[in-house]
Amino acid sequence: MAKVVIIGAGFAGHTAAMYLGGVLGKQHDITMINQSDRFLFVPSLVWVGVGHMDVEKTRFPLKPVYDRMHVKFVLGRATEVHPDDQYVVVEMKDGTGGTKQVPYDYLVVATGPQLDFAATPGLGPDHGNTYSICTSGHALQAREQYLGAVERMKKGERQRIVIGTGHPGATCQGAAFEYVTNVHKDLVRRGVRDKADLTFLTNERALGDFGVRGVHVKQHGNVVSSEDFIRAVFKEYGINGEIQKGVVGVEPGRVHWQDFAANDGATDFDYAMLIPRFTGMPLKYIGKDGEDVSSKVVNPLGFVTVDGIYGLPYPTLAENPDAWPSVYQNPNYRNIFAGGIAFAPPGPISQPHVNPRNLSISAAPPRTGMVSGIIGRIIAMNIIDLIQQGRMTHHERMSEMFAACIASMGDSLWDGSAAVIVVYPVVPDVRRFPNEEGRDMFVTHMEMGLAGAWMKRMIHSTFMWKLQGKIGWKIIPE
Repeated sequence: MAKVVIIGAGFAGHTAAMYLGGVLGKQHDITMINQSDRFLFVPSLVWVGVGHMDVEKTRFPLKPVYDRMHVKFVLGRATEVHPDDQYVVVEMKDGTGGTKQVPYDYLVVATGPQLDFAATPGLGPDHGNTYSICTSGHALQAREQYLGAVERMKKGERQRIVIGTGHPGATCQGAAFEYVTNVHKDLVRRGVRDKADLTFLTNERALGDFGVRGVHVKQHGNVVSSEDFIRAVFKEYGINGEIQKGVVGVEPGRVHWQDFAANDGATDFDYAMLIPRFTGMPLKYIGKDGEDVSSKVVNPLGFVTVDGIYGLPYPTLAENPDAWPSVYQNPNYRNIFAGGIAFAPPGPISQPHVNPRNLSISAAPPRTGMVSGIIGRIIAMNIIDLIQQGRMTHHERMSEMFAACIASMGDSLWDGSAAVIVVYPVVPDVRRFPNEEGRDMFVTHMEMGLAGAWMKRMIHSTFMWKLQGKIGWKIIPE
């Protein structure tokens, strides 16, 4: 009987657990280790953060799903991995206060990110001066503070609202974009939009870069870029876009940054939601004799190294889509896999920038949502292959991967909107599509409108159905 352990019940880990349990669960030992007893649908926290969705609609209990899928559930925090002896140490959260060793033959690390607020002095809701929508607790704090700003506007006070990225190397610009446009729509609905100065502050090279080198599509015979698209949205909504800025510190009411030219500057605020840098979760990797073997498993930021080609200079990487991993398997411990944000990308997708003062201001590559789910499925199917036939048959690089992003711009099904962006492939492949910015312009698409708002709500509902393993869950794509 094979033992498969998954650490982390986000999109990648939960998807992997469902496939593994559905195929292997009756004959083999499948175990999920997670710090929370509930799944959290992070994309909908943007609505929680403006008070338009009850947080309970974004989560559901995990154990009933795993019971049906023949997956064991361990509620606790993984603290150590012993890859030579093949077990995980878990700090239990079941009220016992003890630790537990969970043995494995195959391990999937899908922990998601550590929110590295500490990398930017003064950032964050707990010990800093800004807010976040990255967790349910943070989204509730952001909602409370945002609604407080709304009340001040209703009394006639002007409010400066700053939304964006809070570190020169942050990712998830798409989430920040969704939040700023939802704030705009909400303020219009509440009749106080004229009392707010809205600023989108980002480390992107250009608006609409989103850490994926931007998007170009053909519309009515013309090529339109995501920069054109987002800039038009901001002009219509009256949102000030500040690009090419890496946040280096936050004090009460003021964000400090450096820009691409190494100029120092500051942006004042009354309310700010800034996405932090993501790093790998702090797991210890301990060898047979007690030595630290982290260098064989993770990179300096704590992300698990897999079957990508690391260390290539950006121009070479940009021309070599095969540098991206295809099976998400660690080369030193070949029974360890990593998915979602937990795996180490071979480098950035967007062109990095180092300013004259040696500060890297570069959007990190996103590995969330649909991409995470696809990778979780690939990992699961390969572990199934290894157990059943001793070889892997599934592979998919991000340079081969299709992804659809629907960025909410107001959640109303009557006057809301959403930007629908379809990208193929996620990582540009200039060899296959040399004249189309590395992407297939027949597939890649971008539009905005009310239909997108309906699609965004439909995705919330269908994914909550799928991720609970209800009837027909496999036919809903990751």
